[in-house]
Amino acid sequence: MTYDERHVEARKTLLSTSVFKPAAMAVFLGFSAASLAVPGAAQAQSYAFNSVQIEGLDTIQASTVMSYLGFGRGEQVSAGELNDAYQRLVGSGLFDKVEISPRGGTLVVKVTEFPLINRINIEGNKRLKDDELLELLQSRARYVFNPAVAERDAQAIAEAYGDQGRLAAQVTPRIIRRPQNRVDLVFEVVEGKNSDIERITFTGNRAYSDGRLRRVIESKQAGILRFLISNDTFDPDRIEFDKQLLADFYASRGYVDFDAVAVTSEVPAQEDGFFVSYEIREGQKFSFGEITTVSEVDGIDPAAFEDLARIGSGSTYNPAVVERAIARMEKEAQQQGFGFVRVDPRVTRNEREGTLDIAFAIVRGPRIVVERIDIEGNETTLDRVVRSQFTTVEGDPFNPRAIRAAAERIRALGYFANVDVQAREGSAPDSVVVDVDLEEQGTGSFSVGGTYALGDGIGFMLSFSERNFLGRGQYLSLEFAGGLDKRTYSFAFAEPALFGRDLRLGLNASYNETTWASGLFDTRRGVLTPSLEFPLSETGRVRVRASGELTDILNYTGTSAIIAAEEARGLQIGGGAGFTYSFDTRRNGLESPSFFFAQVSGDVGGLGADNQFVKTTALANFTTKALNEDVTLSATVEGGALVSVGGAGSRVVDRFMMNPDQLLGFASYGQGPRDLTAADDDALGGNYFGAARLEAQFPLGLPEEYNISGGVFGHVGSVWGLDSSPGVDDTFHLRASVGAAIYWDTPIGPLRFSYAYPVRKQAYDIEQRFGVSISTGF
Repeated sequence: MTYDERHVEARKTLLSTSVFKPAAMAVFLGFSAASLAVPGAAQAQSYAFNSVQIEGLDTIQASTVMSYLGFGRGEQVSAGELNDAYQRLVGSGLFDKVEISPRGGTLVVKVTEFPLINRINIEGNKRLKDDELLELLQSRARYVFNPAVAERDAQAIAEAYGDQGRLAAQVTPRIIRRPQNRVDLVFEVVEGKNSDIERITFTGNRAYSDGRLRRVIESKQAGILRFLISNDTFDPDRIEFDKQLLADFYASRGYVDFDAVAVTSEVPAQEDGFFVSYEIREGQKFSFGEITTVSEVDGIDPAAFEDLARIGSGSTYNPAVVERAIARMEKEAQQQGFGFVRVDPRVTRNEREGTLDIAFAIVRGPRIVVERIDIEGNETTLDRVVRSQFTTVEGDPFNPRAIRAAAERIRALGYFANVDVQAREGSAPDSVVVDVDLEEQGTGSFSVGGTYALGDGIGFMLSFSERNFLGRGQYLSLEFAGGLDKRTYSFAFAEPALFGRDLRLGLNASYNETTWASGLFDTRRGVLTPSLEFPLSETGRVRVRASGELTDILNYTGTSAIIAAEEARGLQIGGGAGFTYSFDTRRNGLESPSFFFAQVSGDVGGLGADNQFVKTTALANFTTKALNEDVTLSATVEGGALVSVGGAGSRVVDRFMMNPDQLLGFASYGQGPRDLTAADDDALGGNYFGAARLEAQFPLGLPEEYNISGGVFGHVGSVWGLDSSPGVDDTFHLRASVGAAIYWDTPIGPLRFSYAYPVRKQAYDIEQRFGVSISTGF
C-alpha cells in the first residue's frame, strides 16, 4: 500500500467512525422537507409574503435569519431565490436543521439551532500536548458548534500526528449534551504507532553508493537503535526536502543534469514501516572549461574583472562557485559607481570533453530600486538583527542575488523556524518592496548532565546558553562542570555584529580549581579575555585580544625541587595581549569533499607577574574524502613554543603538556620532561611541543542511521625544553603510536572509543592505551 493509499484509508476510517453522520443526515432531511413543502412554489413563477414566521430560535436573533433570507415582506420572490435563501441559511453554520414552508402569504421558517460549545477537550493524546493541538482548531468555546468545522478540526489533529510520523492516528469528534442547548466537544485520539522507514534504497546511482547517499539525506532508516534516531519516521515533507539535498549534493560535484525522477513510498504486506525508493538520474559529470569575462557596459573594462572569477579551468563544476564569482563582480561594479549592472553567466556545454565554458557577461540591468524592506513575524528578534544580514538598503539598486544571499544568511542564524523572503512591486513600477516573513523558534538551552573522561573520572555539568539574547542576536553562556578532582566555572558573551558590521566583540571569563592527575598538588587558574574578531578575506579572520590571568600552585606534597621552587613563587597575576589568525576554506559556503584549516596564535603575557613570556602556537589540517567519498582522510600538524623574556622563568602551570587527544596512547601529562630525581617522577611539561596525526575514518557496514564508523590512526609527537633543568632530561624524544577507533555520532555529541599502542616511547612515560573522548572536528 502506497503512502497516498494509506492516507486515504485512514481518512475513510476517521469519517466512518464520526458521531456527526446523523447531523449531516439531518441537514439533508431538512433540505428534502423544504423541497416537499414547496411543490406549489415550484410551479408558480413568484411569491409575495406578507409576513415571515420564524420558529425555533433560542439565542439567535430573528433579524439574523432575515438577513440570510435576503428579501423583505411584500417583495416578489422566485422559486430559485427561495432556494437560494434556504442554501444561505444552511450554509451559515448556525443551524442544525432548516425547513422553509410557504403557507399562503406567510413564509414559515423552522430552524433548530446548533448548540453553543461549552468547552473543548482532547483525550488520549500523549505525544502532542493539549496546547499544541488546541491551536490547530477552528472550533472555539462559547461559539456555535458546527459539525463540518469539527470534522476539519479532527483532520487537522490527525495531520499533526502525521507530521510526527503517526499516519495511522485516528481522531474522532464527540459531543456531550449539556443543559441550555450547550455541548462539550471532545476529540478522542488514538495515536497509533510511528510509521517508521524500514528501508531506503536508490536506483540509477553509479557514482556514489547507497550508503553515501543515505548520509546526504535527512530521512533515516529505523533499526534496533530507533529510540536514538529522530528522523526515521516517515514524513512526506522530509522526503521532498531529501530530493533537494540530493540535487544540491550532485550539483556541487559537477552533475548539472541530476534529477530525482521519482520517489516511491509503500508499505509491503506483513510489514509495519515504509520502504522508500529514490529513482535518480545522475547524468554526465562536468568540469569548468574556459572562463572569460565580457562587458556590454561602456566604461567597464572586463580585464579588471577576470581575476574576480577565481575559477580554475579543469576543476569540478559547482554552481555555487559561479554564484560567488558573480557576487564579487557585481560588488566590484557597484564600488566603481555602476549601480544598475548585473553579471550574467553564459554557459556553453562541451559534451565530448565534459566541460562547461563560462562567459561572465557584464550587462545593464533594469533600473529598479529597493523602496523598503518590511520585516514581520519577529516578535523577539529586533529588526536591526535581521537587517544586518542584508547588504542592500532602501534606495539601493535591486539585486535579486543579493536578496537571496541575505535570505540564506538569515536562515543560517538559527533564530527562525521559517524564513520567507519575497520581492514585490512597490509604489512605482521601478521600485520593489522586499517582504521578510519570519517564524521564530527557541534559541536557548539549559542542560544538566554527567561527564566522564579517563584521568578526570566522573563529573557533573550544568549549563545555560542563549544564542539570541534579548532578541539582539547576542550570545550568552554560563557553565559549571565539576567532579572529585576538578571544578570549572565559565562565562561567555559575544556581540556578532558590532556597529552593524562584521565585527565580533567577545568577553570570556573562566575559573577552575584542579587536583592534578598525580595528586601531588592543586592548581587555581582564572582568565578574563575581551576580544574583537573581524574578517581579512573571504576565508580568513583575525581575532585580537587582551587578557588578565591568575595562576597558583598549592599543597604540593612531592619531592621535586623544581616544582617546590615554582610553588614558592605563590599566586601570580599578570596581563597580556595576543592575536589569532584562522583560515578555513569552508567559510566560502561551498560544499566540497575537501577542506583546509589553519590557525596561528601569538601572545605576550605575564605583564605584572614574575615572568614575562612570548607564546606562539600553530595548527594546520587537511581533510578529504576518497573512494567515492566513503572514506575520510585527515592529516594534522601542530606545534607551539613558550619563550621567557624576563623574570623567573615558566612554571609547570604555564608549560605545554599534550593531552591524550593530541597524542593517543599516552596518559594526560604522561610524556615529556620529568623530574627523575623526585620519588614520583613528577611531570614538568615543556616549553615546546610538536605533533602530527594521520587518521582515516570509514564505514563498518552497519546501517548509516546508527552513525557508527571505524577508523585507524598514527600519531607522533613530543614535548621538550625547560628554562632550567638540572638533573632533568628535557631533550627532544619522539613518541609514536598506532591504533584503531570506533566513532559514534550520538545525540549527546560525537564519541570516540580508541585503542592505541605506543611504538616509540621513553621508559618513564605513562601509557593509556584505551580512551573514550569527545571526537574533535575542525
